[in-house]
Amino acid sequence: MYKLLLVDDERLILEGISQVVNWERAGTELMGTARNGIEALEKIEMLRPEIVITDISMPGLDGLGLVQKCSERFPEVKFVMLTGYKDFDYACIAMQHGVKHYLLKPCNENQIHDALVELVEELDEFKSRSEFVNSMKQRLTKVLPHVKEQFLKEWISNKTYGRQDLEYYQEMFGMELNDKVVRLILFRLEGSYEYEQLFALKNIAQDVLQETLLSTTIGSYLLILLEVEKDTVQNSPQLKRIAEVRKVFRKFYKMEVTIAVSDADLMIHSRSLYRQTLQCLNHCFYLEEGGLITGSDIPSDELSGRNDVELDEEQICLLIKAGDKGAVELELDRLFNLLADQRVDINVARSYVLQLYSAMIRLAVPDERNNFTSGMAELAEIRTLGGLKAYVKDSAARLTAMYDRHFRCRQSLIVDKMNKIIADDYKNSELSLSSVAAEMLYMNPDYLGKIFKKITGEKFSNYVTNYRIAKASEHILQSGDVRVFELAEMFGFGGNAQYFSQVFKKVTGQTPTDFMKSPQSN
Repeated sequence: MYKLLLVDDERLILEGISQVVNWERAGTELMGTARNGIEALEKIEMLRPEIVITDISMPGLDGLGLVQKCSERFPEVKFVMLTGYKDFDYACIAMQHGVKHYLLKPCNENQIHDALVELVEELDEFKSRSEFVNSMKQRLTKVLPHVKEQFLKEWISNKTYGRQDLEYYQEMFGMELNDKVVRLILFRLEGSYEYEQLFALKNIAQDVLQETLLSTTIGSYLLILLEVEKDTVQNSPQLKRIAEVRKVFRKFYKMEVTIAVSDADLMIHSRSLYRQTLQCLNHCFYLEEGGLITGSDIPSDELSGRNDVELDEEQICLLIKAGDKGAVELELDRLFNLLADQRVDINVARSYVLQLYSAMIRLAVPDERNNFTSGMAELAEIRTLGGLKAYVKDSAARLTAMYDRHFRCRQSLIVDKMNKIIADDYKNSELSLSSVAAEMLYMNPDYLGKIFKKITGEKFSNYVTNYRIAKASEHILQSGDVRVFELAEMFGFGGNAQYFSQVFKKVTGQTPTDFMKSPQSN
């Protein structure tokens, strides 16, 4: 039903229309009446009707003035104008303010009914269209962060992307990118790490670095695109904030982070900035673990050098972590075929392989890392490209299987921790996947939900509901007769006895009352 206000300065007409029109049948509800435009404006502000039926000729503020003021203050209100023949020109002016419906006096209830039905259909269509647009906006809002992550990942790795693509995506994201001066920050966790730790690092970085434009994870790295302030890399406030990210993460997780900071340049040149950050990370061999490296830390001749072969060790490491043995083999075949086709010098080829192997070592679990590390010396002695390929492929296969076993075990530990939180807090009606994620510090609710379902076979919400009903059933068996609203309050349903009863019956096949009367409860 749409709320309606009726306005006319003639009392008989006002009372007559109020009584003879079947408002409900027209899909409306008469909320009130007014004798002039001033009174009507006050009631519109108070009652907020969707429809106003008003006469044009009224003392004080006439119908046309009312329409004009409402078009400024309440543009969503729809009008039906009642007009005499002499006022037709005024009706035309009203239409310029969006009024589409008018009735020539005298009019009967059928004419008013037909006009209202037509207007209600317009309002229904507008409402449906608005709900669809809002739904699409909500879906876009939910998926947009993932689109931004994927865009940055592909932008710095796909050479075919150009200025036109950048303009398209910045319009989609509602943010200026094309002419921005940016800096890339590449974070690498030192030692063995888990996905949620990389996710936590990302959240911390976004909290500390307010000038973040885009961010994404690439294999074992976290990449952040920052808008550049008007200062140099050296001794800049921005650099101090970047170092603060490392400090905060180390405080929570007792892990070191190595950070590479690129020079500043236009967004269109960010691929070269990304290569610079990779070179900075490779240079960390000469520095202490967990440092912060900028282009000024690297000799200019080393920094300006360009790789002839694009080594995508992040992608290979990502496939290893995913346990996709076949995809790892294909990617390694692609790399070594590229080295062979370009007839790369064996020492240069070995440097690529050692770079890849170093990235693989960081994926190894601590107990096996020494074994993998010793392989560096063996790789240095191999004299053929085929020998390097065989050694790396064998190591990658072992690491893929090892990581997969470790990953499955770690997921079980996460679910065990979630189960403990459920057991401790199931009586709290506010218990949710988001609240559990908050307790586990910087964890992603979607990620936790997927792990939980993978290990338990149930959605988190279903599991909690079943757990609560099981506890309620135990309580009934132990206590005997107990009031349903007390059970709803005790077992996380916020005192909603009706909802508790519905859920209890759905899970057990009986209402709480029937369950209390059953032989098992006696």
